[in-house]
Amino acid sequence: MSAIETRLAELGVTLPDAPAPAANYVPYVVAGDLVYVSGQIAANAGGMIKGKLGDDMTAEQGADAAKTCAIALLAQLRAACGGDIDRLVRVVKLVGFVNSTGDFSDQPKVINGASDFMVAALGDRGRHARSAVSAASLPFGVAVEIEAIFQIK
Repeated sequence: MSAIETRLAELGVTLPDAPAPAANYVPYVVAGDLVYVSGQIAANAGGMIKGKLGDDMTAEQGADAAKTCAIALLAQLRAACGGDIDRLVRVVKLVGFVNSTGDFSDQPKVINGASDFMVAALGDRGRHARSAVSAASLPFGVAVEIEAIFQIK
């Protein structure tokens, strides 16, 4: 087991298989030492996590949904690294989209669920630049979608 997967296990997380794309795109692109991971939607063992922040979901529930996106991002990274996730140098950037009402303004608190998880799991390698933006709707009605850029060796 890799050092990162050992740390994830200590946090009670086992990376799933990387989700397959839902349309005509690839789940990730490796360009030099960067891995661009397509947006990963909020989902857990029970299925997609659907909802609209500011309507039927709290910021805390949204942060939990964002964490599931971060786990899926790491699963895609592991696939991009041929199974060796320890090739990770750092998380470069996360871009988080929050399905929210027009008056909801806590998008950063929601995406903190992913950011906090990356730092807890990866230490300083998990610190990253970030955007957290509102969306009037997201695919399938999910609460959160996050894309990422990683640097690998």
